[in-house]
Amino acid sequence: MSNVTIYHNPRCSKSRQTLQRIEDKNITPEIIRYLETPPSKAELKKILKLLGISAKELVRTGEAEYKALAIDLETATEDQLITAMIKHPKLIQRPIVTANGKAVLGRPPENVDEIL
Repeated sequence: MSNVTIYHNPRCSKSRQTLQRIEDKNITPEIIRYLETPPSKAELKKILKLLGISAKELVRTGEAEYKALAIDLETATEDQLITAMIKHPKLIQRPIVTANGKAVLGRPPENVDEIL
């Protein structure tokens, strides 16, 4: 299978487990370390569409950046949340895997089986 991409944080155990699960299927994914190379606005919008969720659902609310930015999920617009996640990629839930025009969050890592 080709065209598998993982938005990966090697410090995250779920991200490492998801990557291992992909590699165990003899798939070599494109690995994007999204903390170093955040997705563009267009890429993040595409990912959200593939996931079938809103930006609000992709925000990690437990991060220090989230608290420091004082984001109000109830009143923030999609564009405001997307912009915040691009500027502060730690706010993006992880890992995200895309394959064959579909995407899943690797929480739990077994979710990746749905699209591989």
